[in-house]
Amino acid sequence: MPEESVAEPGVNRPAVTPLDLIRVVVLLVALATLALWGFGSWPMPWNIVVGIGAPVITLLVWALFLSPRPVLRLHPFLRALVELLIYAAVTLAWWSMGQAWLGIAFAAVAVTAGVIAGRRALA
Repeated sequence: MPEESVAEPGVNRPAVTPLDLIRVVVLLVALATLALWGFGSWPMPWNIVVGIGAPVITLLVWALFLSPRPVLRLHPFLRALVELLIYAAVTLAWWSMGQAWLGIAFAAVAVTAGVIAGRRALA
């Protein structure tokens, strides 16, 4: 028998929007892309180091600066710059794997979602 969630008094949870879901998917695709790039583009034993290290470093940078509750708060423009650097790294990873169109498609979706989220945060 499923239990319905009851709203707790004093707890304010923001509603999840489709934009939030798109941004989560963009992050997951970025992590998977960097893992694929690391494991597929480097010779042994560097493929293990880069295949695990690149997504872990990206996830740490995201947690430090870009998460909904970041460890270190940045000015919105610096936050956008960090986000763009991650997107550029993933796009370049797709390009180096010979999939330029996938890189361009990822960059278009990621940057569009980031711009919309950034405008929403500044409003």
